[in-house]
Formats: sequence, structure tokens, C-alpha cells
Amino acid sequence: MYIGFENTKIYSTFARSWQGARVDTINFNRFFMNHYETVFILNPVLSEEQIKETVKKYEDILVSKGAKMISKEDWGLKKLAYAIQHKKSGFYHLFEYTTPGEAINDLEVEFRRDERIMRYLTVALDKHAIAWAERRRQRDNKKTTA
Repeated sequence: MYIGFENTKIYSTFARSWQGARVDTINFNRFFMNHYETVFILNPVLSEEQIKETVKKYEDILVSKGAKMISKEDWGLKKLAYAIQHKKSGFYHLFEYTTPGEAINDLEVEFRRDERIMRYLTVALDKHAIAWAERRRQRDNKKTTA
């Protein structure tokens, strides 16, 4: 039996002809949840309430698409290396989560539509980056509790 992951279908080669082949559709999203990290920069002219509302909006988008939030970090107001939209600073936020790949597309479309978002970057984490992120979270937890 040949298993083809193209278009999430399994093709059986035991059939005599292609027309009589059995095709089963399987939802692979339950099995293949990728680990991602997204950093986005919010406009510095937003109030604290608007920032919280915006962060909550994007967290809700991810959760509604089946994501499991691992970590959320507010890095605060940081100076930018170069001006973006004539602004020299911005509020940085980081999300770390697992989700099917289709959710990333929807999230990034919403980022592009929202004028409060100045920049964003989503990366898929490999096993080394996941281990590093875990160590970073533990180190940050030690700093806040000490």
C-alpha cells in the first residue's frame, strides 16, 4: 500500500485500475501540529488598553484555528533599528504555539489588514530552537521570581 501525503489522501495500490482505486481522506491536522514562534511590533501611539485588546484578538484567532498557546511574552516598548512608518519605537510581543500550518496563513492575513501592526515575523521552530525557547522561558521565570 502506497501512502501519499499529497492532498492528505491515502491511495491503495491493491486495486486493479486507477478508476477503481480506493481513496480515503484523513485529517492529518490532528497528527501534524508544528511548533511556531511569532513576534509582532505594535504601533507606539496605542494606549495600554488598545495593546491588550490587539494581543487578545490575535491570541483568539490562533486558538479558534486550533492552536495551543505555549507562551506569550510582552517585551515592552523598544527602540527600532530604523524607522518603520515614520516611527522610531514599537511595542514588541512574542507568541509561541503549536498549530496546523493553515492557521499561519490566516494569522498573517489579519496582521496585514491591521494598521496597528507595524511588522511581524513567524518562524517554524526545529527541535534545537524549541529546546532553546524552553531554556529561555525557565531563565526568565527565575529572574521574575528572584
